[in-house]
Order: sequence, then structure tokens, then C-alpha cells
Amino acid sequence: MFLDEVKIRVKAGDGGNGCMAFRREKFVPRGGPSGGDGGHGGDIVMESSQRHNTLIHFRFYPEHKAGRGEHGMGSNCTGSAGEDKVLKVPVGTLVYDETTGDLIHDFHRPDDRIVIARGGRGGRGNQHFATSTHQAPREYELGRAGEERFLRLELKLLADVGLVGLPNAGKSTLISRLSAARPKIANYPFTTLEPNLGVATIGEWPEEQSFVIADMPGLIEGAHLGAGLGIQFLRHIERTSVLVHLVDVSDDSGAEDPVEAFKTINEELASFGHGLSDKPMLVVATKADAANPEKLKKLQTHVRRRKLPFFVISSATGEGIDELKYSIAAHVDANRKLHLHDDDSAAESTFNV
Repeated sequence: MFLDEVKIRVKAGDGGNGCMAFRREKFVPRGGPSGGDGGHGGDIVMESSQRHNTLIHFRFYPEHKAGRGEHGMGSNCTGSAGEDKVLKVPVGTLVYDETTGDLIHDFHRPDDRIVIARGGRGGRGNQHFATSTHQAPREYELGRAGEERFLRLELKLLADVGLVGLPNAGKSTLISRLSAARPKIANYPFTTLEPNLGVATIGEWPEEQSFVIADMPGLIEGAHLGAGLGIQFLRHIERTSVLVHLVDVSDDSGAEDPVEAFKTINEELASFGHGLSDKPMLVVATKADAANPEKLKKLQTHVRRRKLPFFVISSATGEGIDELKYSIAAHVDANRKLHLHDDDSAAESTFNV
């Protein structure tokens, strides 16, 4: 099961209470106050992990608590600190405060670690309240409560390439040809009910290049209004560097006009927003082995007018697969170099400040 959004409650540990005690021991005529401090409560820590790819492990465990600090003891003994609670989330998880709606953190790198809720401070024992005029204090502090937060976790898969198109356009078949992914493939719409990821490689080690492909469940007209599978999965291609738009040009396609099918998907991307319509796009005519020449020519003419890269492939025979694969790799590589340059410039400007 694929779960990409979940709500949880986290409660950091409370601090232990301070102790009120007096030292009365043999050979210690003036023992005085000896109440120890309470231990600090445990923190709630979140850490991104590449071993997780969904949020399913939060579905049946929506509440998470850290250990509370132990109370202080006599002889100036401090209570033990509460045990931290570490929550593992997939890379690509966004953490929102459910109460305010604010974004708390974006886990876009592996092994990223933050404290999401801090434990309460332990209370002070009566040893801290002794003065020259108040030598037998009975005051002590209670431990402070740990932070409690209601969070919404949203997962956006980290992929370099997003495959989009109408249902049964050949997205699942293409990802199976480009990578080792084996999604469900069948000759009916909405075969894919959740996003699939695949890793494609170009060249040989140590010069090989790899990129991650996300196969999005098929969109239909009116998806932004909730039709079909809606646009619940489009968030997973917000971070992609290039979109590959697949259009079925065979006579078996549900759409009579491939240009209208192409426009339908573009309109849904624009309706969703978040910059999807501005991403570089490669247009791919699929099922070339059974293509209708008129449909193919009409789509090719429209795409060339828009000055978009155009490819004709057949996942069944392998026609055009290598050419498309190398073109995708080139776009991904160019985007990575651009972001690397931007990161270096940002780091340099920060250093100069």
C-alpha cells in the first residue's frame, strides 16, 4: 500500500520534578539541603531514511511519545534524562504544523535529522534555594511539560523524470523498458493506481549516469476537479527536472485526436500549478508498431510548432527507446549542473556576507 499523507501527534517527555531532601549523615554535622534536580524529558527526533519509501508505518501508530525524565533524589542525585524517540521518514517528506499550516522542515536529503518536539526541562531540587539566611529551604521546582504537536506529513517522491499521459498511454511499459521496475501492465485504463519508481542507467561504471523515473497514474480531463484519480499524485513530480509526456497514436487509444489528448494533460498540469507547466517537456508518441499515420503526423506537426523535442517509440519492439533514454539523461545532467552552480553561488554569497 502506498501512503503519501498522514497526520500524527507527537509528545516530548516531561521533565522530572526536583527533590526536597536534607542530608543527615554521621560525621556531617551541617548536612543541609541535598535535593537533586529532575532529569530532562526526551526529545522527539525525525530523521530521513532511504530504507523507507512510504508513510505506511505511521498509519496504525499515529501517536508517539518520548520518555519522561526521572525525578531528582536525595544526596544531590540528578534524575536520569528521558529516552529520545526517533521517527524515520522517507526522503522527500515535508512536515507541516497541523494547527498553523506552516512548513516545519523539508527532508530532501538522506540522513537529515531535526528535533521536532523538545523535552521539558527538569525541575531544580531544594539545594539550589539555599542562601546564607535561608539554610533549610523546602522549595523545589516541578518539571516542565514537553512540547506536544500535531503534525501533517506529506511525501513527495524525489524523482528526476516524471512520466505523464492519459490512462493506457504506455507509461508503465516504458518505465519497465528504461529501468528494472516491474509495474502492473494491462490493456485497460487506470492499471496504475499508485506512483512507481524506477532507476535508469546510462553507460558503464565508473562513468555511468543514473536517474530516477516516476510513473504517474493516468490523468483524465477534469482531474483537478476530482475526476478519475484526481491530482493527488501530481505532487510527486513537483521536484522533477523534466517531464516526459506520452501520447498514444494507435487506433486502440481512447482519444480520437492525439492533439486534444496532449492539450488535456497540459491543461491539467497548468490547473495543478506548482510550476509543472513550466518544466522542460519531451513529447513521446507511443505504440509506433501499431501507429495510425494520420494521428502520428498530426501530433508531430503540433509539437514541432511548439518547438518541443519529439520522439516516436515502441516499447514492444524497442524502437526509439535508446534515443529517448539518452535525451532524458542529457536533460537531467544539464539540470543537475545548473543546480550545482546555483548551490555554489549561494554558498559563496553566504560566505562573503
